[in-house]
Amino acid sequence: MLPNNSISSVINQNLFGLGISATVAINEKSNALLRSGKKVYRFGFGQSPFPVPDIVVKALQENAFQKDYLPVRGLPELRAAIANFINRRKGTSADAGDVLIGPGSKELMFLLQLSYYGELVIPAPCWVSYAPQAQIIGRHIMRVPTRRANNLLLMPDELEAICSNDPERPRLLVLNYPSNPTGAAYDAPTLQALAEVARKYRITVLSDEIYAELNHQGRSNSIAEYYPEGAIISGGLSKWCGAGGWRLGFFVFPKSMKRLEDAMAVCASETFTSTSAPIQYAAVKAFEESAEIEDYLVLARAILAAVGRYIYSRLSGMEVYMPRPDGGFYLFPDFEVFREGLLRKGLHTDREMCEALLEEAGVALLPGSDFGVRPDRYTARLSYVDFDGRAAMAAARENLAKQQALDDAFVEEVCPNIAGGVEAMAQWFGGL
Repeated sequence: MLPNNSISSVINQNLFGLGISATVAINEKSNALLRSGKKVYRFGFGQSPFPVPDIVVKALQENAFQKDYLPVRGLPELRAAIANFINRRKGTSADAGDVLIGPGSKELMFLLQLSYYGELVIPAPCWVSYAPQAQIIGRHIMRVPTRRANNLLLMPDELEAICSNDPERPRLLVLNYPSNPTGAAYDAPTLQALAEVARKYRITVLSDEIYAELNHQGRSNSIAEYYPEGAIISGGLSKWCGAGGWRLGFFVFPKSMKRLEDAMAVCASETFTSTSAPIQYAAVKAFEESAEIEDYLVLARAILAAVGRYIYSRLSGMEVYMPRPDGGFYLFPDFEVFREGLLRKGLHTDREMCEALLEEAGVALLPGSDFGVRPDRYTARLSYVDFDGRAAMAAARENLAKQQALDDAFVEEVCPNIAGGVEAMAQWFGGL
């Protein structure tokens, strides 16, 4: 047996400096504070507030008896349903053979980085797990700072500048839109221009479209429409279907990447073997075209758009900068306008700011540095999901049936923790 003081010598050094995922950690801390009796506005953890659609829950109940291992690549009926789902929404021509199912898209992203040898290119800010996964595997990471003028989105000229210095280097570019953490989405001309640069330098693009169905306008463009030979579409059930804990994700590959898909399937066979059988059978209902699913999405988009507008308006009124949300349920406020007051309070980093805000005002945010932004910038990610999704859907259905807008009054009545949390932030920052 190794002595305790030598255990560090046998741990993979790529793990040194990494902690528990920031999003998981803030959820656990918020829950602990709630259990202690403290009022907490849970703006840190990005979990859908809406219930899983009833027809999908019913399908899970009906398939609870399914106990056999399914094929590594996934249930054939589900792979076909996902291919059709993507084709309807993206104008692609995928078939079941192009789809790989996994226990959440996060696991598939890890296996992609394990299977693909190349540099990881990610805009900053971006989701918390792309870079740690690359570090664990030992891949080089290129973060690309984004600009306010571009809504914190990667621009074609920025991608060109990176690639032109070393045009032969293999690269994996991850684009997530609508974005976690900013809520911003790419328009069609920008995606087309990015596709042209990607094609020029033979970049492999992972198009993380986990929030695509929650685009507030109902239509989300995909770079796969303009770069069909080089873009992998990633999605799942967690965000638009309210089923984060079900852990079901998918990749849709271009036919030109069959060898990469095969390599990932080999890795899958030696790691998770196959995704939960009852979940896969139930998911078929989620991806099939139906009036129930479309009604669910209309309501979810309308509510999230209303809540996003509400918070954006109030924080902007405090002269706080952030991109206007296009989809999903995130904002990325920059509190630099309060720098002097924060420094007077002895708060020198975004993390110190967020810790003080949680302890003193009960508002849980994640520091922007968890998303790849400099810690001396006072940025944070705000997840606007702290409300009863089922009750909100019922109220929204009633309002829309009466042709009543989902306005500020709707948010304040149906989502009181949203209104309360914003007011708590306003008072805390106003008192600096």
